[in-house]
Amino acid sequence: MHRISTGSPFEKTMGYSRAVVKGPWCFVSGVTGYDYATMIMPDDVAEQARNCFRTIASVLEQAGFAMSDIVRVQYTVADAALVNAAIPVLGEFLGDIRPAATMVVAGMIKPEMKIEIEVTALKE
Repeated sequence: MHRISTGSPFEKTMGYSRAVVKGPWCFVSGVTGYDYATMIMPDDVAEQARNCFRTIASVLEQAGFAMSDIVRVQYTVADAALVNAAIPVLGEFLGDIRPAATMVVAGMIKPEMKIEIEVTALKE
């Protein structure tokens, strides 16, 4: 088993890894819209989603996986009113991959967080 960290302060304080690789599987924890290099969160949900996917792509690459290996995604959106603004970005990154997907509307742990994206990847 291999654990991957992005260096986010949340990983240590909350006790989790950004991703865990076990055999042909890579489980990527929920990623919010921070730019982890600057710890800046854009206000726009579409930009938050882009940051999520940039982080996910980087983590998958570190783990030896690609975005095309994603087989499952869960989106958590803070408000149903944000969904339409996020949808084009979701399609931009996963429209050709088309993993199994779930979208949940739920509160986030910080008010600036508008979307969180979690993926599972499988290398065959």
